Amino acid sequence: MQSGSPPTTPSGRSTHRPTHTTANIIGTVIALLTLILPIVVIAYYTPSSSPELTPARDMKSP
Repeated sequence: MQSGSPPTTPSGRSTHRPTHTTANIIGTVIALLTLILPIVVIAYYTPSSSPELTPARDMKSP
């Protein structure tokens, strides 16, 4: 075995794992959606103008 070469298993196969580019991209997309989607939904369903607040009434009966 040469120095600097990846280690091999007894069957001769390399133990170096290939990069999982597709899984990394999908994971990144899911992470971004998890962070961004709630903000977009909250912004969409929040009314653009806040309703006027009515002053609190006394709970005493007249």
